[in-house]
Amino acid sequence: MNNKFPTSKSVDIMLFSEGTYPYVKGGVSSWILQLMKGLPEFSFGVCFIGATPYLDGELMQISYEFPENLKHLEVHYLFDDNDKKMPKPKRRQGNKEGFDAMKELYKSFQKKNGEIPEILQHIDFYTKEVTFDDFLHSQRAWDFLTQTYSKNCPDIPFIDYFWTLRNIHKPIWTLANIVKQLPKTKIYHAPSTGYAGFLGALSSYTTKKPFFLTEHGIYTRERKIDMLSADWIEFKKPSLLQQPQEYNYIKKMWITFFDKIGLFCYQRSNHILSLFLGAQKIQINFGAPQERTMIIPNGVDVDALNQTMQYRQDPPRPIITLIGRVVPIKDIKTFIRAIKIASQYIPNIEGWVVGSVDEDKEYVQECQQMAFALDLKGGIQKFDGNKSNLSFEEIQNNNDKIKFFGHCNIKEILPKSALQTLSSISEGMPLVILEGYAAGVPCVATDVGSCRDLIEGSIDDEDRQIGLAGAVTGIANPDALAKEYVRFLTFENGDWAKAQKAGLKRVEKYYRQEMFLQDYRDLYNEALNLTWDELKEKVFAYFAPSQLPYNLVQIKRFTITAFNLTPQRETD
Repeated sequence: MNNKFPTSKSVDIMLFSEGTYPYVKGGVSSWILQLMKGLPEFSFGVCFIGATPYLDGELMQISYEFPENLKHLEVHYLFDDNDKKMPKPKRRQGNKEGFDAMKELYKSFQKKNGEIPEILQHIDFYTKEVTFDDFLHSQRAWDFLTQTYSKNCPDIPFIDYFWTLRNIHKPIWTLANIVKQLPKTKIYHAPSTGYAGFLGALSSYTTKKPFFLTEHGIYTRERKIDMLSADWIEFKKPSLLQQPQEYNYIKKMWITFFDKIGLFCYQRSNHILSLFLGAQKIQINFGAPQERTMIIPNGVDVDALNQTMQYRQDPPRPIITLIGRVVPIKDIKTFIRAIKIASQYIPNIEGWVVGSVDEDKEYVQECQQMAFALDLKGGIQKFDGNKSNLSFEEIQNNNDKIKFFGHCNIKEILPKSALQTLSSISEGMPLVILEGYAAGVPCVATDVGSCRDLIEGSIDDEDRQIGLAGAVTGIANPDALAKEYVRFLTFENGDWAKAQKAGLKRVEKYYRQEMFLQDYRDLYNEALNLTWDELKEKVFAYFAPSQLPYNLVQIKRFTITAFNLTPQRETD
């Protein structure tokens, strides 16, 4: 594979990738690639931002071939060990106006929907008003830091507060410098808030060009889950000194930071896109202007996946496949427990895990050890990156009930699968469910993200009338998963056939790749030659009141042709 990055002085659309394409397969990376390949008339750039160049101690490798219309790719790391390159500290006073703006920013943090001060919306603030050296070494920065510490958390170690504040803010100056070097761009597009969304919003403020935001999961909520469960943030007050419901102030600092940069992204986005209705509601609850929100569901190549059904056994072998990364958020351990329970009723059942195994090697090892301890696996597999030391045929034909395949072509996996499953504790809109439907595979999934919508139908009455394409359970409930596995794999009851039929019909009517691509083609064409302000006037000519006088359009391709604003007369 050619690792040389393409470069260009200008692109039509710049996509911002936080820890995804082109290094990590699946999920958002697949969506980015699908978008670029499906819209060849546009030139794309990708700006990748990651923490460091290493994953589990190994240098990350490019995971994708580049499509021809990917004209520019650049890679940046926010927490790379570059302190040695920094100039020697010098005594400095710091810019008064700049630090006054930072104080106003911190005041805005106390308000749910407080706007970020205008001066902080432009890269000049970070490159001229308050440089990174000013933030690190000036007297005003030190005074500001000690004042906020004394006011907010004097009972936690100062050194913890100091390094937390530094690490929270350090990436902002890195991102501001990235904006200065980006090629000329007509539309900025981020697949999340967070650092990617901040970079897109800052680029848009600087160049006056349109900015789109498509959230796959809700970044702010996912970071809250990460922070509240993190074990690397250690300090807590002694229990007797804690107030009721008080939690770690350091964690609160991180959560508030991600809340506010999420709001910064929402305030600048011309279009705030989500994949399903539940995500749209969460966006609005987190501060997204309702009139800018829109739903564009994912789509899949239905025709190509339909072709795989010719290789399916009738009835299929009792194989349940989980397609996803082997990481804690996918809760692979609950899947393993569910297979153990189901095997008491279906002795020849198998659970296949298909997806990357290089993101959290410790978790992969724990999952294998659990399967071994439950007598579902005869030994521990070895992996080279995302490839097993065993061939596909060797894994498929061994006697294990839990099998880890690493990366595989899903067109080989799905025809062999009776059911697909997700045991995740968080999801956006999983493409794998739709891909399974198109290949004739029903799904049993936890009630996260859009899983219920995809299984039960939610777009309109006709979608709901199609029926159930599988089943939904609670999270971390192996008994419930196992019960549904057994029900569907008892083929004579007819439930599997009904679910297969519903899935095929739903994906054909609502989730074809062509529909998804046409929605984005329309948005791009509309904005391509406009400024942010010009597009704003076309998309939302006024800022809507809190209560809209008409029902919000839920899905872009189902548009309102007319609505009546005349108040209805009350009748006696």
